[in-house]
Amino acid sequence: MREFMDYIQSAFYSATGWSRDNSYSTLNATSDALLHFATPRGLRLTLSSLATPHFATAYQLGAVGVVDGSISYLYSTVPLDYHAVAQSEKIPLPELLQSYSPLAELERRSRIKGARKDMLAYGRLYLPKSMLEALMVRRISPTLQMQVSAVSDQTLRNGGTVLGMVQYDEGRYGVEGLASSDGGLLGIRGLYNFGGDVTGLSSTDNAQDGGNGTNGTEKERIYGRFSAGGELYYGTLNKSGGMSLGTRFATLPSHKGTPLTATMTVNPLMGTLSWTYAVMAGRNCSLGTKMDFNVYSYESAWSVGLELWRKRGAWTVDVDPEDNTDTPPPDAPISPLPQRSFQAKMEWRVDEPIPLLDPPALPAAAPEPPPSPEIPTTKPRTFRAKLQWRKNHEDEDEHPYSGVLKARLDHHWRIGLLWEGRIKSLLFSLGSGIDLRRPDSPFRTLGLEVQFSS
Repeated sequence: MREFMDYIQSAFYSATGWSRDNSYSTLNATSDALLHFATPRGLRLTLSSLATPHFATAYQLGAVGVVDGSISYLYSTVPLDYHAVAQSEKIPLPELLQSYSPLAELERRSRIKGARKDMLAYGRLYLPKSMLEALMVRRISPTLQMQVSAVSDQTLRNGGTVLGMVQYDEGRYGVEGLASSDGGLLGIRGLYNFGGDVTGLSSTDNAQDGGNGTNGTEKERIYGRFSAGGELYYGTLNKSGGMSLGTRFATLPSHKGTPLTATMTVNPLMGTLSWTYAVMAGRNCSLGTKMDFNVYSYESAWSVGLELWRKRGAWTVDVDPEDNTDTPPPDAPISPLPQRSFQAKMEWRVDEPIPLLDPPALPAAAPEPPPSPEIPTTKPRTFRAKLQWRKNHEDEDEHPYSGVLKARLDHHWRIGLLWEGRIKSLLFSLGSGIDLRRPDSPFRTLGLEVQFSS
């Protein structure tokens, strides 16, 4: 389950108009979330709070053989209460649990504030081993950002490590330069976007039709963004380096067809090729797969993943105590009209009128049927609104979700199962790791995580 502090950090980037999608490091973010999600181990409880619009805290206690925990603090110069829902009973579950992450429109995320030098500071102390983790993010300009992270632990070489990063995002492309004290690592990576909404940034025709570049005869064509990039790094102390190249195609929220993401990465020095494909097969289902191949050893690996959402009330039918449409009073005459169908009950409506060949005459004193229940005016955010990180439009409506089931399988016949959801005000994550090659003891890990925030 996504931790509360990570959720708050995402709110900081949203508040300052910075997108982490335009980075080579997030090229495989969607497939990694579908195929490499972490399963909990033991019992873990997290209490967190957005105490003020600028300050958040989190306390975690776990029991995995030994009792451990952590204390976290976060401060932001930007108020975060508008971009994050702190109450665990009100947080939209897709924002915390959804693995498929669609790309945001470049036009939408280019609306950056002025030259405010916003800052985020985060610290976390792990107990009882007294390991300290720190992060500072500073916005220098609308297109430039600096990030410094550090870890202090006596088990590490030199007692800890520091990583500095400078990020430049122009929208059409993004470049990052990094330096680490661990091995004297120096690196640079970048990502360039083309096609789709990138072309619409400088096209008058696309601006007139909403930037989607489609017309009445091409509504069903695949519309998305292509990205290509790479990274190069070198360790000045151990005199070794590495590189990789990658490309990605992903549909955008304005695409009216099936959302999908496909990537390919190449590591020329190691001879490794990787292909990933993720698709949102329906509003409640996402699928992902990955294939690895090494040209030097001819070794291959594969993995598949599934994410299945459950809507609230999908397996039960809620009955309105004031709705007497289905059950007439005992003294009322018997009516041959059919009861509401299951589909009609799920959609809070009455059935379509069915013409009767020979309708019987009703007594004159028969009471008129009560009016059908009104549709609630308060609407949860729709699937499209969740993908585009916005509120509903006036004509949208959708049932909220109550939980999600995640599963994965790899070529070693290892299975990962994870059920995440919400019970009252508690967010829970129940998961297990299963090894089918060891039938005597297949369950390798089993755990439960519970989070509460206010």
